[in-house]
Amino acid sequence: METLKVGTAVPLAPFNSMPDGGGLDIDLMTALAEKLGATIEFVERHSATDAIYEGLDTGEYDCVAAGAVVTPERETKARFVAPYLISGQALAVDAKRLPRVHSLDDLAGLTVGVRQGRTGQPIAERLVDEGAAAAVRVYDDASIGAAPTDLSSGACDAFLELAPVLTELVKPVPGVAVVARGLSVENIAVAVGLHNQALLSRLSVAQAELEDDGTLQAIRRKWLGNPYADQSLAVH
Repeated sequence: METLKVGTAVPLAPFNSMPDGGGLDIDLMTALAEKLGATIEFVERHSATDAIYEGLDTGEYDCVAAGAVVTPERETKARFVAPYLISGQALAVDAKRLPRVHSLDDLAGLTVGVRQGRTGQPIAERLVDEGAAAAVRVYDDASIGAAPTDLSSGACDAFLELAPVLTELVKPVPGVAVVARGLSVENIAVAVGLHNQALLSRLSVAQAELEDDGTLQAIRRKWLGNPYADQSLAVH
């Protein structure tokens, strides 16, 4: 039987690494593999950077499902199935410490945290360049767990990240809350190698079938509380 090898960046809740070991991408790719009549093998990369796409060229895995936002740069490294999720950047702060912050317009003089390699980083850097924020604090995989408590202590003032990821990241820290959503519109999709048209076509058909039979809606509802593909303006 064919084995579908899937590269995934961990930890990245709710796409993977949830308390039960599952996640949205885990369920999605398991369902896609079943549609293809294949077994599945997840290859974990402890990095959220674009280096994960290098494994497509080396044959380390067949596709990438890592809560991955489609960007022009990534499209030079991989081809993408149609988006299974449309989301956007969100902003979190300690609401008691910074009650005045409700949007990107309120970040003047503040330090904005981002996760290295994620699509919030260029947005935060642009805010600094424009004078709309004071500085960017970049968290790598080893330090990302400290970000929510840094918002309370003042080591960082605000954090910018894809809404589903940010929601999970700040859950453990009382007082830290997501105060703005829908700050961008970003397509999240499964990637294959640039020259792997056959797998791209098979995954595209299988994903469309999962959408049509309600499986994909159920997966999104399970992990995000909302069944719709376009969650860029979701308030959950």
